[in-house]
Amino acid sequence: MERLSLKTGVPDRLRGAIIALGNFDGFHLGHQAVVGRAVARGHHERRPVIVGTFFPHPVRFFKPDLPPFRLTSLDQRERLFAHAGADAMLVFDFDADLAATDAEDFVGLLAKLGVAGVVTGEDFSFGRGRGGNAELLRELGASHDIVAETVPAVTLENELISSSRIREALKAGDPGTATRLLSRPFAIEGVVQHGDARGRELGYPTANLPMEQYLRPAYGIYAVRVWLDDEHQYAGVANLGTRPMFDPPQELLEAHLFDFDGDLYGCKIEVALHHFIRGEEKFDSLEALVTQMDHDSAEARRLLALP
Repeated sequence: MERLSLKTGVPDRLRGAIIALGNFDGFHLGHQAVVGRAVARGHHERRPVIVGTFFPHPVRFFKPDLPPFRLTSLDQRERLFAHAGADAMLVFDFDADLAATDAEDFVGLLAKLGVAGVVTGEDFSFGRGRGGNAELLRELGASHDIVAETVPAVTLENELISSSRIREALKAGDPGTATRLLSRPFAIEGVVQHGDARGRELGYPTANLPMEQYLRPAYGIYAVRVWLDDEHQYAGVANLGTRPMFDPPQELLEAHLFDFDGDLYGCKIEVALHHFIRGEEKFDSLEALVTQMDHDSAEARRLLALP
């Protein structure tokens, strides 16, 4: 799997590709349908397949002061696109130049990249002021010998699947709905940082991740599964929030890995939120906190079907 940009261009071996275009933040079932169609076309036409994603999200560019809402990092997207069968990921750096590119020039840019076909969702828009839509993409693409097509929206439980719906579920403390819409649990990836060792003092050492630009799910305790950078996986229990028992408040994702003994500082890990156990609370004493942590750990083991 290669990661490309407009600066690096598209190597000769990947020219003539079918490209799936979209933001694809989250890479939910609807996004998977678009990329799946591009992969199918690529196989049928014996062409390479590229997934084009915009980063940062255009909304972040135009409204930089919005609260964090990202569902996936670029590294996560790259792995997901590779798993879906794509040959490369093309990152469109969404900056002032790209924002000022009109619809016709954007299609011309695709032609310069050697694209032979484009697959998008029905609601795809592009170009300055979102002036281009799927119909215009077909018309402009034809003048460059680019065959464009759209994939219908995907529904689940009679509702459209969307990144907004996933964000709402996570903020409501409903990771189960997010999992169904994503086809996998929502996961936060980052490099483990040094903390104040509070968890270790209480008998629950944790791997601490900053939230950075990820969406903030409901604060509280979660049953989780943690992937290490060596591909090993551990079940665990995690606190996501500001740690109301300790000063100063610090927003973190703190994951305690069951049956793990080692040093994760500086390692990149991915913490997948499987079940919401309870909201954050402030207890009368550290003893009461530890008792609750024991209950939380037992509940996480039960939810994850562990001994």
